[in-house]
Amino acid sequence: MRVLALNAGSSSLKVSVVEEGDVVAADREFELTDGKLDSSQLASAIRSMPEIQAIGHRIVHGGPRYTRSVRIDDGVIDYLTSITDLAPLHLPAALAGIAAAQELLTGVPGVACFDTAFHAGMPDAASTYALPEDWRSRFGIRRYGFHGFSHSYASRRAAEILARPPRDLRVVTCHLGSGASLAAVNRGRSVDTTMGFTPLEGLVMATRSGTVDPGALLYLERHAGFTEAQLTEALDRKGGLLGLAGTSDMREVLRRRDEGDAAAGLAFDVYVHRLRALIAAMAAAMNGLDALVFTGGVGENAAPVRAQALAGLEFLGARLDAASNDGATADCDISARGSAVATLVVKAREDVEVAREVRRVLAEPA
Repeated sequence: MRVLALNAGSSSLKVSVVEEGDVVAADREFELTDGKLDSSQLASAIRSMPEIQAIGHRIVHGGPRYTRSVRIDDGVIDYLTSITDLAPLHLPAALAGIAAAQELLTGVPGVACFDTAFHAGMPDAASTYALPEDWRSRFGIRRYGFHGFSHSYASRRAAEILARPPRDLRVVTCHLGSGASLAAVNRGRSVDTTMGFTPLEGLVMATRSGTVDPGALLYLERHAGFTEAQLTEALDRKGGLLGLAGTSDMREVLRRRDEGDAAAGLAFDVYVHRLRALIAAMAAAMNGLDALVFTGGVGENAAPVRAQALAGLEFLGARLDAASNDGATADCDISARGSAVATLVVKAREDVEVAREVRRVLAEPA
């Protein structure tokens, strides 16, 4: 089955065709303007691709209702529309992608593939917030986790590179891009992750703050008069690297840091400090670590980020080979000889995981 995988992220739309055997036959990527999809670009991309037999939409948040992929119908669309506040940078673009695909590819079955599904089986200790029971039961307040397809693929690919079965490995996967999260993948299953109820929790990101003391937000609301909309805008779109250094691009942060820019240096240090601390936390959730995987735009391309993160993790047994790190290409081992923990760079292929989910869902009775 030839699957069109649509991946609407916070800053881009990735479009690819995945054949049987996980072969990516074609792929394109478009930047989103103000988070909005240009349907004419999608139409042009589809016309240039092989005939499509099914469509898989990567959906960032499934809310409390969806813990596995489902065929798309009006009820699915209505529910996703109702929970857009849970992922305001992603869900509107994904819904626009569904609408555009339905118009352009009439009659082709579509499947909603949820990024949160990979983490749905996390232990209660990892998924539960220490909040009143009424909040948790009435409003579905829990830690959902995100980037599930990236974490799933990266951990599976790591096992292939190391020629070891996934059931034998404890892997921390680091998806570092515009959005960023880590996952503790213990023997093929997610047992902890850094994002929570929304994609705001955890690491410092391009424009998202990552974890902030909620007391600070209550203070700003009480004493500075900030509205919910203003706080959301700041946390989602004006925080992260942008808030610290004035740019959301890690390449620019690194360039300016090397030139002695103090704000860029601080941004890099804060980013790496949080990254290093949470890698250790993920390893602790598995009582150890066999492999550490970097993926995503920053994870695959920013050698200084990998080097500085690992510089504080030798106590876990992870050591880099500097030359391998500096010259890293897709799907390679950058560990130092004798390192107890394998460190890998893996090209992100969320589309492959989405296509696998589409085939699984469509093989089941409707």
